Amino acid sequence: MRTTNEQEGSIMQRNRMNQNQNGLRLFAGRAHPELATEIAKLLDVSLGKIHLATFPDSETHAQIEESVRGTDIFIIQPTCAPVNENLMELLIMIDAFRRASAGPITAIIPYYGYGRQDRKSTGREPISARLVADLLETAGTNRVVTLDLHASQIQGFFTIPVDHLTAITTIVEHYRKKDLSNAVVVSPDVGRAKLAEKYAQLLNLPFVLMHKRREGVGGVQVKVIEIVGGVKGKTPIIVDDLIAGGSIIQQARALVEAGSKPAYIAATHGILVGHALKLLGEDCVREVVVTNTVPIPPGKRIPKLQVLSIAPLLAKVIQNVHEGKSVSKVFHEFGIDFAV
Repeated sequence: MRTTNEQEGSIMQRNRMNQNQNGLRLFAGRAHPELATEIAKLLDVSLGKIHLATFPDSETHAQIEESVRGTDIFIIQPTCAPVNENLMELLIMIDAFRRASAGPITAIIPYYGYGRQDRKSTGREPISARLVADLLETAGTNRVVTLDLHASQIQGFFTIPVDHLTAITTIVEHYRKKDLSNAVVVSPDVGRAKLAEKYAQLLNLPFVLMHKRREGVGGVQVKVIEIVGGVKGKTPIIVDDLIAGGSIIQQARALVEAGSKPAYIAATHGILVGHALKLLGEDCVREVVVTNTVPIPPGKRIPKLQVLSIAPLLAKVIQNVHEGKSVSKVFHEFGIDFAV
């Protein structure tokens, strides 16, 4: 049986020999070129040539600088901040490839902007996550690959295939290297219970559920109502899909007040806006783990923050999609069965 290194070497050699023949083309927008470069290196392919520019009037322009007729196109572009600019750039790139007679166009969107606007929470509001799905399809996208949507039901907004991946495996591998003999996995609210249960299963840890209420204008203030499960003397691992403004600190404070030790916090997307970094630096937080689905500049990399790379997972998925293989098999070795 070949070793993992031998298998990876074989894949890379095959890619080198067949890149021009099998039609795989990997392109990157300007949202996260570092991630795209890492994925290209793992696949041992070159990033495609495309010129992206912003005109003085702020319009975005794209010019593909190589033939892509009939080729299998993968575009890497998280729609993170500035969300509107990165989303529009992605749509323009997709349109350019469609008009250049490219083959299947797959949008690799590690972070799906507007994902938190997935329903009407009050009257006279848009469902922006659905609007984004419509825009992607209208532009000419044939397939979407994304990670840890804020609401998995967003997949139903599309009529094209959507591969909804998860960073659980990447984050679990990080925690398996730690002493978790006295740890518990904590869901910060009912909506993340299924996610937390999967973490608890993979780490073989007890599961704790928190109930919270959002208050104030826009629901920006969080109040913890109840903690279901024992946390006294335990080390909590709070799991979520993203960390934005740092509201999760309220859960960490409530756990410490209930007798727990400082908490680990794990999330796929480190959006980290406003006072998030200052809040996460409090004593009730031991470590914060996120992945690089969005760029995290050096100025945001506080000592407590650990950034894990999602590139190996995305590289495997791109390879499988291109070769017509099962995407879900990527997770089977971890005992995870997702409808991807």
